[in-house]
Amino acid sequence: MSYHLHPCPPPGFPVLRKKEAACTKRFLWVDLGTRSVTEVCPLRLLGDSPAHSIFLRPSLWTPRGWSCLFTGAQRFIKGISASRLTTMMPSGPPPRVYWTSLIFLLLACCQLPTGAQGQTYQLRVEPKDPVVPFGKPLVVNCSLDCPSPGLISLETALSKEHHSRGLGWAAFRLTNVTGDMELLCSGLCNRSQVVSFSKITVYGFPERVELAPLPLWQPVGEHLNLSCLVFGGAPRDHLSVVLLRREEELGRKPVGKEEPAKVTFMVQPRREDHGTNFSCRSELDLRSQGLELFQNTSAPTKLRTFAMPKTAPRLIFPQFWEMETSWPVNCSLDGLFPASEAHIQLALGNQMLNATVVSHADTLTATATAKTEQEGTQEIVCNVTLGVEKRETRENLFAYSFQGPSLTLSESNATEGTPVTVTCAAGPRVQVMLDGVPAAVPGQPAQLQLKATEKDDRRTFFCNATLKVHGVTLHRNRSVQLRVLYGPTIDRAKCPQRLMWKEKTMQILQCQARGNPNPQLQCLREGSKFKVPVGIPFLILLNYSGTYSCQAASSRGMDKMLVMMDVQGRNPVTINIALGVLAILGLVTLATASVYVFWVQRQRDIYHLKPRSSRWRLRSI
Repeated sequence: MSYHLHPCPPPGFPVLRKKEAACTKRFLWVDLGTRSVTEVCPLRLLGDSPAHSIFLRPSLWTPRGWSCLFTGAQRFIKGISASRLTTMMPSGPPPRVYWTSLIFLLLACCQLPTGAQGQTYQLRVEPKDPVVPFGKPLVVNCSLDCPSPGLISLETALSKEHHSRGLGWAAFRLTNVTGDMELLCSGLCNRSQVVSFSKITVYGFPERVELAPLPLWQPVGEHLNLSCLVFGGAPRDHLSVVLLRREEELGRKPVGKEEPAKVTFMVQPRREDHGTNFSCRSELDLRSQGLELFQNTSAPTKLRTFAMPKTAPRLIFPQFWEMETSWPVNCSLDGLFPASEAHIQLALGNQMLNATVVSHADTLTATATAKTEQEGTQEIVCNVTLGVEKRETRENLFAYSFQGPSLTLSESNATEGTPVTVTCAAGPRVQVMLDGVPAAVPGQPAQLQLKATEKDDRRTFFCNATLKVHGVTLHRNRSVQLRVLYGPTIDRAKCPQRLMWKEKTMQILQCQARGNPNPQLQCLREGSKFKVPVGIPFLILLNYSGTYSCQAASSRGMDKMLVMMDVQGRNPVTINIALGVLAILGLVTLATASVYVFWVQRQRDIYHLKPRSSRWRLRSI
């Protein structure tokens, strides 16, 4: 609010009656804000009725008949808060403290000559522009370097009391300093008024500083506004707030005047910021006032960042699913951060699947085994949740019922000559085929009838079943083997009735027998229990000659045949002839080799002479 001066008050303006003699001179108004001096019209004081008040809205009038106007009035009035100025309006009398101070200053001015517009002597205020803690008392000393000092006073809106006084100085104690305020010291020297000002700056530490709550999850790369809240603290011109990531300073901003003050910083979180502590630090810097830098840090708060791809999870499972059969289901998603804190779920219809979840690097994988009891189209769902985002994949599967095929034999172990029926059957809508012969219509069985023979033993029958599901043909096969029970038979083609072997040679008796169950085959020499091995090598001796009875026996019967074995001994004359022939051949070979070696050596000893030269002739002496 500003104050203005006018030459004279408006007509009918209420004035205050003065008990003392009125001043009759014109006066000077000193504006300390602009450092200007203005001559104004005085105001008479006529009465002190409670209904009257000094006119202070919005102009200030100077009293008529006074010798001067107090030069610090304008500066002093400006230092009073708006609420206190309201009490000084014409609607009611101002408080007594302001009446007393103002009347005292005005009366003191009336005794001064008009030449008081310049100050010859100095009035000092100590401490000068002090900085004091909030709510603490302060002792202010006003001292005047004047040979004959007069009354020294201190004007302030704060509560004050005299502390001590002496010649040319006075000390005042201000109690409960809670706000910035201007002090005015005034004194008289040789009937001239001397004034001096001092400004009190009150400082207070912030009650607390807080980091506003962080989001539960913050996407990597997206801008995030972090707010620091500062409660209390003064002066705000020297108060700033710093945003910290661990101990790293991310930004610094001044604190505003609002209460509590909110300071916002914008950051762009990274992957490495996941789990990092962020905090706010207030700094009250009073080093320029001769004090220190006061800091206060909020409690740290962890930031949780995440990254999630735009792609949907990959869902792997059989498209066609047979009822009452367990099938594997696999779902995975790449590009997650942090993958270990992501959640993945698998569901088949309304049934949640019990999945095994594994995270590796930035990939999350879930594997489960599922079984359905409903035929038809069903939905399988995989969703991955990380932070505040979710990715989901939904796909259909086709559950079908494929009963069979079943392949049965009327006799799995049939006796030779017994009729056997082979049946291939399956469920509804299934087409079956037995050994390449299809059934008449889908859903009906296919049959084959036969009379079991030795050739049918170990015969395998095949049953093939097909089912069409949503245009896709599904196949399933079964097989069964028929066993036919028949008596043992020795294979005459592989077991000759007469054998001629040489003495002391290795031979094998190749006799074999067939039958179901498998028969036991052995060959015994007639008239004794001497048995020769069957199917394995053995050394033939001269006494092995004779007739052997080979028998193949099983629970189904026995088969016999006779084998004549003729062992021929070795002839010594023949051996001697063979040795003589070998000796002669050895001697011939040795002689041939000797002749060849002699011939080669002779070839190496031959010398060749060159023709006689005609250039050098021999002469007789």
